[in-house]
Amino acid sequence: MTNPTTLGTHVSMKQPYEVAMALTKAVLKTEGFGVLTEIDVKETMKQKLGIDFRRYAILGACNPPLAHRALSADLDVGLLLPCNVVVYETTPGESVVGLLNPMIMSTLFTDPAFADIANDAQCRLDRVAEALRG
Repeated sequence: MTNPTTLGTHVSMKQPYEVAMALTKAVLKTEGFGVLTEIDVKETMKQKLGIDFRRYAILGACNPPLAHRALSADLDVGLLLPCNVVVYETTPGESVVGLLNPMIMSTLFTDPAFADIANDAQCRLDRVAEALRG
């Protein structure tokens, strides 16, 4: 089980950024997560600040049944949704995928339902990480 105080799980991949992005989206889909948002941080930094930044994306991943369960338990959980996943280039041909630790949610809400929801999400994201490690 993931430590509830750890921000997330990171997977280093000997894959170019584009491949890591495509694989991440595909594996998230197999675990029932859709990508609702995609923020191109490199492009945003360039447009807004004129700064060159590495290739870096923030994906807002959502598993609708888990989100429904969480929102039904407490509407404020929406402040933590969707689950963020980051993909960034470390060097040409190598990337990192970071997956949010949903167990953090269970430490913020007193309803015991959150422990089950967070555990379900964590198990799914652990499988995503394992698949990306290949």
